[in-house]
Amino acid sequence: MDKIFVSDKSFYRKLVTIALPITLQNLITIGVNMMDNIMLGKLGEVAMSAASQANQVFSLFQIFCMGMGMGASVLIARFYGMKDFISLKKSITIMYRMLLVLGSMFTLAAIIMPGTLMAIYTKEAAVIAEGIRYYKWTVPCFLLQGLTLTTTIVLRSIGKVKVPLYTSIGAFFINIGANYTFIFGKFGAPAMGVAGAGLGTLISRIFEFTVIVGYFLTKDKVVSYKISDIAMKCGDLLPDYVRISVPVFISDALLGFGNTAVAMVYGRLGSSFVSANSITAITQQLTTVVIQGIANASSIITGHTLGEGKTEQAQKQGYTFLALGVIFGAVSALLIQIIKAPIIGFYNISEETREIAFRLMNALSIILIFQTSNSILTKGVLRGGGDTKFLMIADILFLWIVSIPLGVLAGFVWHLPAFWIYICIRIDQIIKAVWCVSRLRSGKWIKKIESRN
Repeated sequence: MDKIFVSDKSFYRKLVTIALPITLQNLITIGVNMMDNIMLGKLGEVAMSAASQANQVFSLFQIFCMGMGMGASVLIARFYGMKDFISLKKSITIMYRMLLVLGSMFTLAAIIMPGTLMAIYTKEAAVIAEGIRYYKWTVPCFLLQGLTLTTTIVLRSIGKVKVPLYTSIGAFFINIGANYTFIFGKFGAPAMGVAGAGLGTLISRIFEFTVIVGYFLTKDKVVSYKISDIAMKCGDLLPDYVRISVPVFISDALLGFGNTAVAMVYGRLGSSFVSANSITAITQQLTTVVIQGIANASSIITGHTLGEGKTEQAQKQGYTFLALGVIFGAVSALLIQIIKAPIIGFYNISEETREIAFRLMNALSIILIFQTSNSILTKGVLRGGGDTKFLMIADILFLWIVSIPLGVLAGFVWHLPAFWIYICIRIDQIIKAVWCVSRLRSGKWIKKIESRN
C-alpha cells in the first residue's frame, strides 16, 4: 500500500493544516445560507424562492470568480513552491484585472435590469417582484464578494488560511444578526422581509472585504502586494496564464452557465421544486464541506509538490486524495439519509414541497458517492497539476451534451418524478468521476511550468 498511497505523516499534517480551516470557513458560509433559508422560510415559499432565484446570479458570478481565482492559484501555488515571487505577483495582477472588468459588468446588469435577471429563472410575478427588492440592496456585493473571494484563494495558496477563517466567523454572526434584525424588524428596525436579507448580506460582505483585502494589501509580507502593483507589466507571464488559468475560468464559467440552465429548468417546474432544491442544495453543502476543504487543499499541495520538482510524489498524493474522496463520499451519502428528516422539518413548507425535498435527498445520496471523488480530482489534484484544458473539455462534454439535455427531457418531455429529474441533471458527476480516475492513472495530468527566476 505504501507504494500507492502516501504514508508520510508530514503529508497528512500539511493536509489537515490547510484543509481544516478551509472546511470550517465553508461550514460557516453554509451555516449563513441555511439560516437565511430558515428565516426567509418563515415568511413563506415566495420569499424563500425569490431570494434563492435572485442568488442564482450571485452564484453564477461566484463561480466565475472561483474560476479566475482557482486558475490563478494553480500558478500561484507552483510559483510559491519554486520561490518565484515576482511571477506569483504577476499572476495575482492578471487575476485582479479580469475580476474588476467582470464584476463591473455584473454590477451594471443588476442596476439596469434586475427584473430581467429574475425572469431568466422564474415566470412567477410575485417571486420576480420580491427578487427585485433583494437586488436593490445587494448590487455592491458583486465587486465586494469578488475581490474578497479571489484574495481568499490567494492567501490559501500561500498557506495563509487562518485570516479568512477568522473573518468568516465574524461575518457569520454579523450576517445572522443583521438578517434577524432587518427581515423581521427587531430592535426598532423596520420589518423589510426579503429586502432585509439583502441588507444583511451587504453588511457582512463589507466586513469581509475590509478585513481580508485590507490584510492582504497592508499586513501580508509573503507576497507584499500593493495597490500600485495592479499596473505592473505582466506580458511575459500571459502565455502561461492563458494556457493554465483561462481553461479553468472557461470550465467554471460553463459550470456557472450550466447551473443557470438547471435553475431555469427548476424554476419552470414551480416554486415547490425550487424551494425543495434550495433545501437539498444546502444539505449537500453541509454534508460535503470536508470534501471541499480536501479538494482545495489537494490543489494547493499538488502545486507545491510539483513546484519542488517531486513528480512521483505528486502522483502518489493523487491516489491518496482519491481514496479520501471515496471514503468521505460514502460517509456523506449515509449522513444525508440520517439528517434529511430533521432538516426538512425545520422549514415552513407545503406537503408537496416536503415530499419533493425527500425525493431529491434520496437522489443526492446516490450522486454524492461519485461527486466527491470527482471534486477531489477536478477541483484538486488534476487542476493543481495544470491539466486544466482536459478538465474544460470534460465539463463541456458531460454537462452540456449529457446532463442538461437529459434534465430537460426528464422534466418537460417525459415528465418523470423529481427523483429521476435530479438524477438526470446530475449524471455528469458519475461520468466525470470515471473519466478523471482514468486520467489520474495515466500520469498525463502533470503539466510543466517554468520558473522565471
